Amino acid sequence: GRRRREAAEEEVEETPQEKKLRLAKQYLEELRQLGQHATAFLPAADALGKSGCCAGVLLSWGRVLGSPAHILLFLQVQPPDPAQIRVLRGHQLPVTCLVISPDDRFIFSSSKDGSLIKCKWDVDSGKRLCVVPGGKKGTEERHMGHASHVLCMAISSDGKYLATGDRNKLIMIWDAATCKRLHIFTGHRDAVSGLSFRKGTHQLYSASHDRCVKVWDVAENAYMETLFGHQDIITGLDSLSRECCVTSGGRDGTVRLWKIPEESQLVFSGHQGSIDCIQLINEEHMVSGADDGSLALWGLTKKKPLALARQAHGEQDSQGLQQPYWISAVAALRNTDLLATGSHSGSVKLWKCGEGFRKLEHLLDIPLVGFVNSLKFSAAGDFLVAGVGQEHRLGRWWRIKEAKNSICIIPLKQKTTAPSPESPGSS
Repeated sequence: GRRRREAAEEEVEETPQEKKLRLAKQYLEELRQLGQHATAFLPAADALGKSGCCAGVLLSWGRVLGSPAHILLFLQVQPPDPAQIRVLRGHQLPVTCLVISPDDRFIFSSSKDGSLIKCKWDVDSGKRLCVVPGGKKGTEERHMGHASHVLCMAISSDGKYLATGDRNKLIMIWDAATCKRLHIFTGHRDAVSGLSFRKGTHQLYSASHDRCVKVWDVAENAYMETLFGHQDIITGLDSLSRECCVTSGGRDGTVRLWKIPEESQLVFSGHQGSIDCIQLINEEHMVSGADDGSLALWGLTKKKPLALARQAHGEQDSQGLQQPYWISAVAALRNTDLLATGSHSGSVKLWKCGEGFRKLEHLLDIPLVGFVNSLKFSAAGDFLVAGVGQEHRLGRWWRIKEAKNSICIIPLKQKTTAPSPESPGSS
């Protein structure tokens, strides 16, 4: 009886109708991603989904098409040739963040040298297309760039807007095509540490060391609302199509799901250290990394991790003490089972979500020297980009002198197989 009560307490409350609608929306989104059979009925299905009353009809479409209600694409990745990893140099100080344009043609990156977009890079040629220099604190109105460390950035799903956040509490909005600054958002009371555009919209979520999340309308240059709940600095943020976002709460030891329309939040706990990075895998699962070396896989209906890999990058000898390597970056190839993690252990690790997201299986290591402060998969999944620096993006606890402050483009060769309805990961 006690075990049943504990299991019930770990479950997130959800009505049957909410569950049907959630699964229906998830199914439609994954059909879009995979491009399988979706064209004929997606517009009509979207109309039904928005009404909130015909989720069962949408799920019936899944049965008609012979697909499970949850699609997971399995990827078999081959170890990349280290000689084929391209290194883009240009930042003078450690790279802190990067994003890839939705069409996979460009990479935007920034660093502790206070320059934004130092650089916009062309993926094919590796050339710098745009450099926006930084300036001194307090001069943001007189020049284009940031005047302090840029900690985070995000790009809208249509590739129109780029947002960047810095230690000086500012969020800058840019035209991604021309690198022209369009607007500055103020309102946070401490460093801006996480940014994410809601997919398919120009709604922007921002997280800060001031422990709150803010919502902005970028197209209208408007502030919308502020969300409170974390007890310590927020270190990362992510979102997808639903009107919600997830955050990692640093030393308060929690991951939080913010439901914007309901003005509510769900609290998840499982790490022992500071949770420094987070990424959504799909609308129902996410992955996070902490400075206790652990990597956690979560389902949004369970308050505890579905899977936990302790000391995911091993241990280091620090001043005579054995300590786990911090997980400084995580990435997920959307709607697949493929994950990537970064640390300062000398390699990027690739992982597979196994057995219905209840296992984490280590696949392979990719040698890379330095602090991996940011990781992003291309939309097509044919390459992985790492932002590398001599220091951690949030501080100067260690310095790896032999590391190069750079952008690394790692090619990925893979074989794609769609799971059968009976496969463990497709339920």
